[in-house]
Amino acid sequence: MKKQMKLPVALGLFTMIFAVMFTSLVYIKVEPHIPLLACLILLGVVGVVFGASWKTVEKGILNGIIAGLQPIMILLTVGLVIASWMLSGTVPTLLFYGMDIIQPEWFAVSALIITVIVSSFTGSSFTTVGTVGVALMGISHVLGVNPALAAGAIVSGACFGDKMSPLSDSTNFAPGVVGVNMFEHIRHMMWTTVPAFILTAIAFFILGGSGGNANLQEIKEIQSVLSSEFPIHLLTLISPVVVLVLAFRKLPIIPILLAGVTVSIIVGFFLVPDLTLQKVINVMQNGLQTQTGNETVDTIVNKGGLMSMMWSISLVLIALGLGGVIQALGMFDLLFGAVKNTTQKASKLIATTLASSVGINLLAGEMYLSILLPGQALKDAYIKSGVPLKNLSRTVEDGGTLVNPLVPWSVSGAFFASTLGVSVIEYIPYALFLWLSPMFTLLLAYTGWSIGQKKTNQIDNDHTAA
Repeated sequence: MKKQMKLPVALGLFTMIFAVMFTSLVYIKVEPHIPLLACLILLGVVGVVFGASWKTVEKGILNGIIAGLQPIMILLTVGLVIASWMLSGTVPTLLFYGMDIIQPEWFAVSALIITVIVSSFTGSSFTTVGTVGVALMGISHVLGVNPALAAGAIVSGACFGDKMSPLSDSTNFAPGVVGVNMFEHIRHMMWTTVPAFILTAIAFFILGGSGGNANLQEIKEIQSVLSSEFPIHLLTLISPVVVLVLAFRKLPIIPILLAGVTVSIIVGFFLVPDLTLQKVINVMQNGLQTQTGNETVDTIVNKGGLMSMMWSISLVLIALGLGGVIQALGMFDLLFGAVKNTTQKASKLIATTLASSVGINLLAGEMYLSILLPGQALKDAYIKSGVPLKNLSRTVEDGGTLVNPLVPWSVSGAFFASTLGVSVIEYIPYALFLWLSPMFTLLLAYTGWSIGQKKTNQIDNDHTAA
């Protein structure tokens, strides 16, 4: 740019973007796409005013989108998984038996534990939400459980594995960016994860089903419709087992999901009467569209397909473009420039890191960017201040991985909302694990527990030895 943007201007623009999005979603109550697009256009105009060429702005948009192509591909694949699992009877089978096993008063805790187990095996919150999460939301609908509570429990459990599982991309990415051993990173995260999870489990135990009151006759009627319209058979569960086994063997997530789709379709041809290739292709494209005569069942099973993901993908594309322009204009660099080369107390440094990760999530909506930028920019500050780097990797994981689903226009937030049928604003109060973990990060920073910051003379001795 011909004119150098100053930090106050960048902060003013950040505040404006957040104010526009908050007002649009909370007060005006509109979809986030157009307000976010308006922020992108305005930021592009500001860039031009500061002397940036259109090519610079355009390149920023494209670079931002390119960085998010992998999660977009995952979104598309999850749409296929949901459609195939509906068609072949996988989700109906899980619903049928789940309604017998899960009681309304234990729903929140049950959903939390189930999703923790699945996400720990798969290492993916997207896979967990798009598979067992869909089935659990269907069960919650039948049992009369508050949808926001159900979604909050599902998202909390799904993100547990995304944060803690050795199979998770972010669990490998965060320590990789910082230069910390992955298992040391996981052990250090226990300090924030364990208390946050315990409090979450206690809260869900108390909340139970939040007023859920299952009607036994209605459940029997729904089970009758499911058994008459879909194959309720253990063979339909082969696909989920394949997904879990392949994930445990650490294969890439997209081939795993595609294998699940393939197995599910093959099973469908054996179990679903009169299933044709034309119907399979139509369902993969548009999701299952069936009329069972039961409104509750229709609401649950008519989901999935490539087109069901387009709401999320269009929002994600705009958000990624906005993040790319912010980065191209050097606005993120201005945020980090003031602290990255100075010695800081551990508390201030960790608070700055957490605020940076949260801020990037709010502005760019991209989890990996919220880990990468603070991790790279603040690494030297941690070394100079004598704060072990495992604190940096833990903080960007708590502020990056876990905060992303709390942002309505983020990659995770958009996907979870469209898949579960509950807006981010609605499930935020119940996604306890996601915001309790960052709170414990700050608590540990200001108490000094688990931090291990070296004294000034220790730092000098280390530099001399080096």
